[in-house]
Amino acid sequence: MSVPFIDLKSQYKALKNSIDSRIQKVLESGAYIGGPEVAELEKTLAQHTGTKHCLAVASGTDALLIPLMALGIGPGDEVITTAFSFIATAETIVLSGATPVYVDIDRKTFNIDPKKIEAAITPKTKAIMPVSLYGQVADMDEINAIAKKHNLFVIEDTAQSYGAKYKDKKSGNLTTAAGTSFYPAKPLGCYGDGGAIFTNDDQLNIAMKEIREHGSEKRYYHTRLGVNGRLDTIQCAILLAKMERYDWEVEQRNRVARRYDAAFKGFESIDKEFSTPFVHQHNESVWAQYTLTITNRDLFQKKMTELQVPTAVHYPMTMPDQPWYKNNTKCSHDISISRWASNHVVSLPLYPDMDDKTQDIVIDAVKKAVEFSVKQA
Repeated sequence: MSVPFIDLKSQYKALKNSIDSRIQKVLESGAYIGGPEVAELEKTLAQHTGTKHCLAVASGTDALLIPLMALGIGPGDEVITTAFSFIATAETIVLSGATPVYVDIDRKTFNIDPKKIEAAITPKTKAIMPVSLYGQVADMDEINAIAKKHNLFVIEDTAQSYGAKYKDKKSGNLTTAAGTSFYPAKPLGCYGDGGAIFTNDDQLNIAMKEIREHGSEKRYYHTRLGVNGRLDTIQCAILLAKMERYDWEVEQRNRVARRYDAAFKGFESIDKEFSTPFVHQHNESVWAQYTLTITNRDLFQKKMTELQVPTAVHYPMTMPDQPWYKNNTKCSHDISISRWASNHVVSLPLYPDMDDKTQDIVIDAVKKAVEFSVKQA
């Protein structure tokens, strides 16, 4: 039996009637851009996160770039961010004209280490962009306190954490602005690219809305530099259908993660670098990934492939070590933990509709692969 890494087919079957009927309604209306489903989705997501405003946008990348533009961050400015994330985080900072300043991560959570942030602040620093990686919100109280002390904006990259909780609030409702992604593999994904921006700032919301629409205050009247950042109506319809059971899906992701945690207890006695994900007690993760650390990842993945269980690496190289960024951005701070993570992390299959029988196949394969990787090293 081959195990899927994620299972969007089962999800579609469970939501087929709702998804199909919502898409059909859009097709019959012909309102493919700016249809009523866009406003409906924005209202639904704002209520779900507890934020005042939500803007649906064309991608998770736009969801980070647009807030940077709206806040006036550009050439000559610096934005502090993690060294360990998908490239879009640094990419949007560079696209805005600003300079990314990379700091290291916490070894337990893989999120940006707040203790490393202040040393990276200079007179040019305008914002901090933490990433809530693998489904768990970063240490926002500490980050926000630093930002307040130094009069900085905070833009949370919530591409992997939509619906996650930090203390009594949800990811996206913790900072100046936040951007998430609806790429199909995300915990909440559409059937193409998509994203959303969240803020409680009325003026910032107006600016971001105008930037999303080519910088237009009204049709054919462009008062800002903007982008074509709209999310199409069909994708909004799909996301509205998926929201019908999203809270249940988060519960199921946590159920699967707990079973993994229990099954892998003691594995560190086999492999000294083996670890399961660490989640703070005040956090609830949405488990965008279930990520282990392994001493000999190549051998581990080789054996998992032989056992027909897929794995993935998020991410095999730090952002400042990527070829273009190595040549065009500077990394002036120690990022040794990020580099360690890029060599040791490996993610396992996890999705809401995973049954115990399928998960047990993964668990058995992991045990065999860990033993194999240690013996063959």
